Formats: sequence, C-alpha cells, structure tokens
Amino acid sequence: MKRALITGITGQDGSYLAELLLEKGYEVFGFARQESWYRPNCATHLAGRVHLLFGDLIEGVDIANAVQDAQPDEIYNLASQSRPGESWARAPETLLVNGLAATRLFEAVRHHKPSARVYHASSSEMFGRLSESHRQDEITSFTPVNPYAAAKVYAHHMAAIYRDSYDLYIACGILFNHESERRPLHFLTQKVAYGAACAALGIKNSPHRNERGRPIVEVGKLALGNLAVARDWGYAPDFVRAMWLILQQDQALDFTIGTGKIHTLTELCEVAYHSVGCDWRECVLSDPVLVRPLEPGHVLADASRAREVLGWHPTVSFEEMVARMVRAQIARLKPLVDSGEVA
Repeated sequence: MKRALITGITGQDGSYLAELLLEKGYEVFGFARQESWYRPNCATHLAGRVHLLFGDLIEGVDIANAVQDAQPDEIYNLASQSRPGESWARAPETLLVNGLAATRLFEAVRHHKPSARVYHASSSEMFGRLSESHRQDEITSFTPVNPYAAAKVYAHHMAAIYRDSYDLYIACGILFNHESERRPLHFLTQKVAYGAACAALGIKNSPHRNERGRPIVEVGKLALGNLAVARDWGYAPDFVRAMWLILQQDQALDFTIGTGKIHTLTELCEVAYHSVGCDWRECVLSDPVLVRPLEPGHVLADASRAREVLGWHPTVSFEEMVARMVRAQIARLKPLVDSGEVA
C-alpha cells in the first residue's frame, strides 16, 4: 500500500486529493495545524480515514518530524496562504508560508526521505502582467505583481534547484484558477455563487460578511472589485487528478494545468445569476475599494504537455462548475430562510 503525505489537507484541494488517494487504496497522512483541523474544514468528513500529523509548515522541525513519521512514497505540498489579494496586507507571512516553508519541506525530504516523490503546487499568478498575448506554458517567464505570486516564484525556483542539485523527484503543477463547492466564502468565485444564491432566495442582507465586515450581499447588492478581470477557471477535482498523474511519471517534470478557456468576472456573474433566473446587472456593483493595487494580465493556460504526457483534460465545464457552486450555496442558505433566521 502506498503512503501519501498531504500538507494543507484541510483546504479545498487537500480534501479532494485525500478522497482521490483513499479511493486508490493509499494510506493517507494529513499535515495541518491543530486549530485548523479542530474547526470545521473541507476535510472534516475524512476524520478517522486519514492519519493526522500536527504542526506548522514554517517550522522546519515540524515538517521534518511529519516526513519521518509518515515515511511517505508521495508528498503533496498544497499548504499556502492562498489569497493573492490578502497577500498585500500579509506580505511577510505569505513569504514564510508560500516560499520559505516549501524550502523547509524540500530540505526535510532530502535528509529524511529522499526516495519520496514530491508534488509542489505552483500558481498561474506567477505569470503576472505579461506583455505577450499568447498562452502560458511551463517555459513562459514569470513577472509577479503581488506578494503571493512573488513567494510562489521563489518556491517554484527552489523546487527546481533541489531537484537538480540533489537528484530529488520534485515536480510542480503550475495551477490556473480552480474552484468548487468547497471554496471558502472569501474567494471571489464563491462570493458570486453566494450572491446568486441570495438572489434566488430573496435574501437582501446576507448573514455572512466580507473582508470589510459588511454583509456580502447588502440591500440586495453584491459588491465586487474590477469586473473586467479575466481568469482561466477550472474545477478543483479535475485539478487534483492532475496532481496525482504528475507523480506517476518516470521523470519529475513541471506541468501547466488549466482549461485553456478564459472568462471575465462579468461572465462569471452572468452565468451564476442566470442559473437562478436573475439578471446579474440588477444584483452586482463594482466597488473601487475592492480593486487590487495591481492585477495580473489575462493569463491563459497552454496545457499541451499535460494532455500529451499525462492524458489529462478537464471534464467539468465552466458553466456546470458555477451552477454546482450556486446550488451548493442555496442548499446551505435555504434552511436559514425556512427557519426565519434570514429574511
């Protein structure tokens, strides 16, 4: 039986990956902070099916102990400060978690389990504001425009350095945006799904609040930033399948993982609200306060290597992904409406 260690198991990707590996017969170890595990999280339903190892990824001794205890055949490094927008306010922490912590993991592998295959989650945010109009692949240069992306670039380069210097199996997935019903509410796509659910249920002032402490939907309106931003959005379970495939290859290679289709935030709103029979233009407004200081360009994945080498392709469309997210939010909010807690 193969053994796998997942950092960031409490998040969206970690929970889907743990489910996939369990289905494939792996013994799964999850590395997480105690406070993250003991509050509701995406992997709560897996309690008793995975082995938990507690610690903080920025503490080298914690991750070294986890590698020694788990003795994994495969390691999936998914832990991160995952919000590019928030990285402006938490730049030092973002560098520690997304950059230095990855290096500490690679160092732990070098000393305690050099035979392990390591997957590291890189990000399309690393491409930043590109001057070229073509799609991005594994050899496209990086021009990060926020602290999150800069930290990811550092970790991505360190992965290559450790792979080449110490003959370790470390492969990176340059992941484009991927969403699901399990995204927390502070993510843009989930806010839109939540807003559409509120519109469907007639909720004018939502029970949940945004990063400014205001209701996510206030007086029937969802406040967003720049509606012209565009992303290559895919479905998270498709992406974790790619992570597993990456570590099954004979040679450690980096792969760009994305759908190759780009959608604007305006399109996202249109699809989400249309799925519940509402006009997004009557429910959404653009708030300049929520616009990032710098926005990445229109990054768009060229996943040719993933298709040719891994046989990977996305299976869930953008429209279906958004509809699933909206339905999930309706299911979460409807009991509150039915009980009279929310009007």
